[in-house]
Amino acid sequence: MGTINPFESAMKQLQNAARVLQRAESNEQRVKSKLQSKIEILKQPQRILNVTIPVVMDDGSTKIFQGYRVQYNNARGPYKGGIRYHPNVSLDEVKALSFWMAMKCAVADLPLGGGKGGVVVDPKMLSKSELERLTRGYADRIWDVVGPYVDVPAPDVNTNAQIMEWLLDELKILDAKMNIKRSRKEQLATITGKSVDKGGSEGREEATGLGGLFVLQAVLKKLNSKPKTLSSPLTV
Repeated sequence: MGTINPFESAMKQLQNAARVLQRAESNEQRVKSKLQSKIEILKQPQRILNVTIPVVMDDGSTKIFQGYRVQYNNARGPYKGGIRYHPNVSLDEVKALSFWMAMKCAVADLPLGGGKGGVVVDPKMLSKSELERLTRGYADRIWDVVGPYVDVPAPDVNTNAQIMEWLLDELKILDAKMNIKRSRKEQLATITGKSVDKGGSEGREEATGLGGLFVLQAVLKKLNSKPKTLSSPLTV
């Protein structure tokens, strides 16, 4: 069995959705052409940032890490999506995740588009200082394509509030170097997923799991089903 390409899977979902929409839409050729045009636009991201990040390791050597930021679509608003640190990060994975972010924001009727970022790294193999230098190096590479009205990163797999705060701090330093004036509110809005005392939102840490629970409850309600009683605690 071959490896599943996540972006190919995402595009199959798009094709399936397109077929449903085409059946539901008017038979008028103008309407069909307009729909097909929108589908074509969604087949590729608007921007792909492919970067290398040199990091001075604790032993004095320099290691180069591969990083990505994909901005898929901003028709509804600024690109929005997390940054993941994982050894299996690939461009196709980041493209797929950014596409799904665009779709999720649209389904939830949020004024946001879809984006995603990642670095090919096993963060467990880095010291805290190496991880900070990697994060600041990544911030340097994406600085000119992110901002509260453009693209707003967030935590994802193996990233957390501390990493978001390093990112934000480095972006502030780069703003100052380039004489870019942003209000404190605009600076804080550039990155979400920070700790509450650093301008983050309450409930952010548990939001993903809680959202999953709400979805499960909605599915059970639609199926008119009740969850089975468990003899041991269930973690969601």
